[in-house]
Amino acid sequence: MENVNIPDLGFDWDEVFAMLQTTGLEFSINLVTAIAIFYFGRMIVGLVMRGLKKMMQAQDVDVTLQTFVGNLVRMVLLIFVIIAAISALGIQTTSFIAIIGAAGLAVGLALQGSLANFASGVLIVLFRPYKVGDFVEAAGISGSVEEVQILTTVLKTGDNKKVIVPNGQIMDSVITNYSANDQRRIDMVIGVSYDDDLDKVRSTIEQLVAADDRILGDPACTIAVSELADSSVNFVVRPWVKTADYWSVLFSLTEAIKKRFDKEDISFPFPQQDVHLYKATAD
Repeated sequence: MENVNIPDLGFDWDEVFAMLQTTGLEFSINLVTAIAIFYFGRMIVGLVMRGLKKMMQAQDVDVTLQTFVGNLVRMVLLIFVIIAAISALGIQTTSFIAIIGAAGLAVGLALQGSLANFASGVLIVLFRPYKVGDFVEAAGISGSVEEVQILTTVLKTGDNKKVIVPNGQIMDSVITNYSANDQRRIDMVIGVSYDDDLDKVRSTIEQLVAADDRILGDPACTIAVSELADSSVNFVVRPWVKTADYWSVLFSLTEAIKKRFDKEDISFPFPQQDVHLYKATAD
């Protein structure tokens, strides 16, 4: 095979090849270093996050705050790891950070909604209108709070659906927290016939309320005639219960009233109308 003659362009090709070898070796070393920094950096971040979680649990920090702070700290630490890995490649991080800052400004202007969600998440953590485990109604959604993230809140509905609601929408709406207080009042309306004995009706309901140990004695249950409606006399029944017993007491008391009224011959009237017919007479 004939030797290939490299044209003489004024370069010292030995120096060029040596420089390429040196540069390639240096880049390979930097690349391996960057990969190692990123890999071990992620491991260290994981260890730090586990330590932070244990520390917050030992200090009995609220679960909502644990989740939010954990996500925020993890994101910040990963950014530092990425910058360190890029620096190991020989890229000037000062200019890189400046580029990221300029890009961040542009992205921030384009993602104003996300920034609003982040700010709302901070407000939720600071003012704590709800916490993990509370049953709330917010932004038109009802459910138990599973997690408060940086941008969103995760709710689980009564029929076991996972709903992710932006924090900005929650803070811009009315928030109803059904779990905030230890006690709740059940509001029931019971209609009976105009022919029924009202004292007997009241006494029957009082007996049913007294028989249920889950109904609190203080505050006292309100049982009173509230309305003389078109087809019925309406009683309001307002017992107080522990928040956890709300639905079970509501369902069981409703069933108990129906069964007891049937035994006592107390009727539940249907809507009625009196129709009067007049015979037209011929002139």
